[in-house]
Amino acid sequence: MEENATSITFAVLTASDSCSSGNAVDTSGDAIVSHLKSNSWFQASVAVRKCVPDDENLIKTTLIEFCDTLGVNCVLTTGGTGFSPRDVTPEATKAVVSKEAPGLVVAMLQGSLKITSMAMLSRPVCGIRAKTLIINLPGSKKGALECLEIVSPAIWHAVDLLRGSDQRIKEIHSKVQSQHGCSGHHLEHSVISHSSGDVNKMAHRHRVSPFPAISMDKALEIILQQSVLKEAETVSYSDCIGHILAEDVFASDPLPPFPAAIKDGYAVIAADGTGRKRVIGDATAGSEPGKALIGPGVCVRINTGAPVPLNCNAVVQVEDTKLLLADETGQNELEIEINVAAHPGKDIRPIGSDIAKGQKVLSRGMKLGYSEMGILATVGATTVSVYGLPKVGILSTGNELVQPGSALEPGKIRDSNKTVLMALFKEHGFPVIDLGIARDNVDALVAKLKYGLEMVDVLVSSGGVSMGEKDLLKPVLKEHFSAELHYGRVFMKPGLPNTFATVTNERNKRLVFGLPGNPVSAAVSANLFVIPALRKMSGHENPFQTTIKVKVLSTIQLDPRPEYQRVGLKWSPDSTVPTAEVTGYQISSRLLSMTCANGLLVLPPRTANQTQVNAGEIVDCIVIGRL
Repeated sequence: MEENATSITFAVLTASDSCSSGNAVDTSGDAIVSHLKSNSWFQASVAVRKCVPDDENLIKTTLIEFCDTLGVNCVLTTGGTGFSPRDVTPEATKAVVSKEAPGLVVAMLQGSLKITSMAMLSRPVCGIRAKTLIINLPGSKKGALECLEIVSPAIWHAVDLLRGSDQRIKEIHSKVQSQHGCSGHHLEHSVISHSSGDVNKMAHRHRVSPFPAISMDKALEIILQQSVLKEAETVSYSDCIGHILAEDVFASDPLPPFPAAIKDGYAVIAADGTGRKRVIGDATAGSEPGKALIGPGVCVRINTGAPVPLNCNAVVQVEDTKLLLADETGQNELEIEINVAAHPGKDIRPIGSDIAKGQKVLSRGMKLGYSEMGILATVGATTVSVYGLPKVGILSTGNELVQPGSALEPGKIRDSNKTVLMALFKEHGFPVIDLGIARDNVDALVAKLKYGLEMVDVLVSSGGVSMGEKDLLKPVLKEHFSAELHYGRVFMKPGLPNTFATVTNERNKRLVFGLPGNPVSAAVSANLFVIPALRKMSGHENPFQTTIKVKVLSTIQLDPRPEYQRVGLKWSPDSTVPTAEVTGYQISSRLLSMTCANGLLVLPPRTANQTQVNAGEIVDCIVIGRL
């Protein structure tokens, strides 16, 4: 918050027949509340929120309640400002205000007309009732947020005027007069530009980031709160590898479905004992269980996995027998001698001994790999309910980037980030879409983002999130997509300018990760932030990658920020703890430091009491590759 920030209580009123009846979701009201909580102008609390039909009397009654009974500082209405016969919010507002505020209306219309000519069909009314400011916003989420962004710089001063905050009023008047040499309530550009900046005016860009550097723990908490589990879907068992099971799987049949031989040998009646036996047939895997009755002095040759004849109750392995007589061809055994007596059940798998009929064989939440797919095939579960995999779109930004196969021209570099990120997410089993390269101008970035947000669940962009004049991602997301920027910096190394936002429409919510442009920063950030989000969305019980203890081989100087150094992990026969060897120079632009790295060393920030990690010390390490 700015030093002159003030605390304001709001009421939000949605006028909509469809929303009030439950036939539609009040996305505009949701977006307004979310915007108030995240705005950079004032501390906002929403004291009350209601949704009412498009009824003039009911709207008037509700406005009077908000102003006179609850005494909120500002009422924001959304909906009912158009040309439809049921659009009566302006009429209801005019009936309850004592003074109109046409300047706010003009500001909203002028700003909206720059975006769409259809804004000329909007009929908002703004005004004052007692000490409450009332502002009509459009019914669409996008229009409501655009207009709220336009009037936000004036709301806090208007509220100060209404509640008679004399000292603060004098301060702002003094500042305006010193800048313009005239009186009035028009706020000079530099007073309001801190909200999002003007991407077209490089000289007015921020010199200090307006985003606080939040902790890693807080960033992950925010990400996981916004990462919603995908809906379950039914897929073929042959296509389910890598998915998380959405429901338990039960066996419809026992396994084995018949008594089966464990070894090659002879099926016998155990009580018949040892001695000379006549071989009367054979049983091989896949044959129907024999129906012939076996009596004393006879046996049946049997193969591993074959059904045991009905009245046999033991199998004698071939190693415990001796051939006594064969036919002239040598193909058929006629008589054998059994040398070792068998007990009932010897070397026979009973029906259902591996899997009982109705037994739960796989549990909801299991990750399906090759073994689990084998179980599905075994029990005949040819379709299975799994959680969907989030689709990830990868976008690179920058005028300097060319495709990997291009020859380098002066000032250009090949785009490696997209290759790294696509390979990383594919390695974890997530479907990816190449969204190409966006050049460093607003129109190009808007077009790429618009296409990507229509195609994917999670959009991962690299570059354009720092403090340069061409770092456009944050303002473009905010101004063109009404995105909620959850954070714009993380206290870590590498990856300080990491950005996370969500874009919500009537149907769904998209996650947007703005990763730094340096290759190592992008790769490290993707492992630390994007992978946990994708894992949670796809149903993993634990969204994080494995962390283990490792022994560092050399002394490492600590940074003021928590640092994630790239290391190669090795095991020696005489040690239970792997060693971690840093992969060379750790500058964030040097992608070679990711080569052969299968771990991220988790280093604490430097303090007065600890400035380094000594060789031989044990520290945490996040596993990011095959061991």
